[in-house]
Parts: sequence; C-alpha cells; structure tokens
Amino acid sequence: MKKNVFGRKLSRDKNERHALFTSLMSALVMKERIITTEAKAKAIRADVEKLVTKAKEGSNAAKLILKKGLSQAAFDKILNEIAPRFANKQGGYVRLIKSGRRFGDDAPTVVMEWTEVASAIVPAQAVKVKPSTSTHSAEASRVKKASEGQGKSKAKRVVRKVAPKKKVAAKKSK
Repeated sequence: MKKNVFGRKLSRDKNERHALFTSLMSALVMKERIITTEAKAKAIRADVEKLVTKAKEGSNAAKLILKKGLSQAAFDKILNEIAPRFANKQGGYVRLIKSGRRFGDDAPTVVMEWTEVASAIVPAQAVKVKPSTSTHSAEASRVKKASEGQGKSKAKRVVRKVAPKKKVAAKKSK
C-alpha cells in the first residue's frame, strides 16, 4: 500500500493525472484563462508557477523541462510571450477567481488566469446582439419584399397568411 502520496489524486491513476495536468497547463498557456474545478486548479497552480520560473531562466536544461510539461505550441508561447511579462516579478503569476458551482455535479469552479495580462489582449466589449427573428418577423419581411417587388395582390395574400387568427369566444346562452 502506497502511503504519503504527494499531491492530489483526483480519482485518477498516475498517467491520467499527468495527462490531465499537462493539458490544463497547456490550455492555460494558450488561452490565458481557463475555467476548471477548484481542486484541479489548486493541483496545477504550483506546477504552472514553476514552469514560468523555468521559462524566465531560459537555459537549455529549463527548456527540456518545459518541453516535457507542455505541448509544442504552449512551449513556444510561454518562452516568447508569457515569461517576458513576468521578468520583474518573483512569483504569484496565476490568480484563481471563484466562479460559483457547476450545474451538473455542484463542483466549485474557478477561473484561472495570469496576473499580468498581455497588452495585445483587449477586454471583450459589449457587442450588440441582434434579437433572434421570430416567425412573425420573418413573415413580415416576406410581406415587405412581396409588396415591394410585385403587385399588391400577392402582398395581400401573404398578409392573410401571416395575420394571426382571432379566437372567437363562444357565448353561453342561459
């Protein structure tokens, strides 16, 4: 029986944990912000901090360690973009922001992101979203096209199809 196993198991064996941590760390480097469970975020936080410290070092030995823990695209990005951001910082590269509980299993989730944001990343601005077209507005646009393009007779026929039927309330006689 193995006792005193360091770190979190997360109900996975060693290979599954390694694959999970590698993919989460690569996703954080590539997307710069991920949403995951609190336990997974806390499990990879120290490893991510160590990766950034190794990337700042820049030696060949550090690059070999980075290649083992990240995908190729993430390896290039951490060396060229992320490590220079933290050149003057000694630690605390990642922040965890609690974001409520997941709907399916009620697991606590967090947003994991870098503390120093890139200057190229612009915060998302409010984009005007067009309201979804209901069937009535789609039919109304057909009526408008029909009235512009062809005679009034076709427009009237389309209007008759579009117009909602009125319900006639039957009166009760006493």
